Amino acid sequence: MTTRETTAYMPLNDLDLNLSLGDRFMVMAYGAIQWPWLLRSLDGGRKKDKAALLAYLDLPLDALPNLGSWKADTHFLWHIVLAIEEMRPEQVVELGCGASTFVAARALQLFGGGKLVSYDQHAAFAKTTQGWIHDNNMAVKIRHAPLGAPPAGWPGHWYQLSDVPAEIDLLIVDGPPWALHPHVRGAASSLFPRIRPGGRILLDDAARPGERVVALRWRKEHGNMEFTLDSKGAKGTLLGHKHPA
Repeated sequence: MTTRETTAYMPLNDLDLNLSLGDRFMVMAYGAIQWPWLLRSLDGGRKKDKAALLAYLDLPLDALPNLGSWKADTHFLWHIVLAIEEMRPEQVVELGCGASTFVAARALQLFGGGKLVSYDQHAAFAKTTQGWIHDNNMAVKIRHAPLGAPPAGWPGHWYQLSDVPAEIDLLIVDGPPWALHPHVRGAASSLFPRIRPGGRILLDDAARPGERVVALRWRKEHGNMEFTLDSKGAKGTLLGHKHPA
């Protein structure tokens, strides 16, 4: 989650959700083993790579803020741009708004003109991001999706989604934060039935141990999809492809 303004290294606060003892234990246990990944994630990518991305999108050099930490890194943003350029998707859905929303909206503007709807648990941040993107003459719908009960079979908290498109070409998963539960993003699979044949999923932070467990479960439970880990960049990206009909 990011806007053009410089943002702090720590994510916005979700601690008012009163995590269960089991969830707190999992967060502490994973925190003890995944600190190298968290430390590496402070790097948002090389400045020249960020400049190349902005040039590719015909955007000024100051169009994006500092990246890294809880914010998307340059490598993940490149995955979004190249997927949109190749697919020319009609409908993109994103979980967790920010710099990735800005980049996806610009890529859609340049490559095909599809629609983007993004969900975030922080109402004020969603509103700020919406304004930032509209100020740059790009179209996106950002909806507030407070965190609540997850889909059956998944731990932690999950977005209480509304008006989700019936069909999705590209699903971008960049939230909620792992501090709610290391496997929290696994619940994104509740949207997999909506992904069209040939559609794709991009999962950020995929090199972390928690997301690796999520990927193993997705591979086991979704035989009509293939998942590949790109470990490059600061955080890693899981690339999912749904088999054509």
